[in-house]
Amino acid sequence: MRPLASGKALQAGSLLSAHLAVESSYHVASNNSLYSRRLNMSKTILITGASSGFGRDTAETLGRAGHAVYASMRGAQGKNLAAAEALRKLGIEVVELDVSDDASVEAGVRNVLAEADTIDVLVNNAGIGSAGVTEAFTAEQAKVIFDTNVIGLLRVTRAVLPSMRRQHDGLIINIGSILGRVTFPFVGIYGASKFTVEALTDSLRYEVSQLGVEVVEVQPSAYPTNFLTGSQTPAGTEVAKSYGEVGHIPDALFKSLTSTFEGKDAPNPHDVAEAIVKLIGQAKGSRAVRTVVGAPFGSDQANEDVAPVQSKVVEALGLSHLEKVA
Repeated sequence: MRPLASGKALQAGSLLSAHLAVESSYHVASNNSLYSRRLNMSKTILITGASSGFGRDTAETLGRAGHAVYASMRGAQGKNLAAAEALRKLGIEVVELDVSDDASVEAGVRNVLAEADTIDVLVNNAGIGSAGVTEAFTAEQAKVIFDTNVIGLLRVTRAVLPSMRRQHDGLIINIGSILGRVTFPFVGIYGASKFTVEALTDSLRYEVSQLGVEVVEVQPSAYPTNFLTGSQTPAGTEVAKSYGEVGHIPDALFKSLTSTFEGKDAPNPHDVAEAIVKLIGQAKGSRAVRTVVGAPFGSDQANEDVAPVQSKVVEALGLSHLEKVA
């Protein structure tokens, strides 16, 4: 395997990888007190992709904090049975839910609502990674990635939002990525899906703000989870080979990351769970729209630079009031 060509490439490789009121006057007066009481109460939280990685750690962390957690995953009675049983032993409810299947999403959310009556927080965590020469990925591979990372997020959000709108309260946390703000070579398809999550997060945030629902995003950097081993690689191996030395860079990056993650200074994946716990505990309307977790690689600066531009966009449309959750 060819080593990374430069210190800059090595540095890049080391960090690759959301009650209807009867009268408005009553609503304004009562909603604040209602929410302040709920801040100190257990919340009902649905997490997607909770069989491993950030999702599982977040489910366990929120469960320990006293929240009623519904950890959703596909294959809860099959390939993820061991993970499901481990979570159940911790008092966490497990829900069969495949974000790429309409019927599965609708049934999963319906089952949670039938038992818990409400979903206070949705954590859209399920996702698939990809790494390799972009040209070497087939259209079908790209569809799978987008169907999970983008359409899957939308499916679950659409299933949960009606209940949040009815109660005029709710928090949706989308798990994006720093790669939705800055672009690394060889993760173009994954990055494109996460750039889309950025747009969905903002659009949803505006659209549901006056309905009492808050939408925010967590943007993790690379962490030692199963993300790398579970990532899609290009099916077009011959295409990748035709790139010569450039085609070997993704494998070199993978090796560099693996080495970094095995070292004593490896980043702690628990950072992401802690960031989510912090967001859930904050008062409605006070949460940051975006939270970078881990080495930002300039994504924090990109967030800072884009925010005023985006505000001017909605101001020009006469919709500035949609920036603050009601």
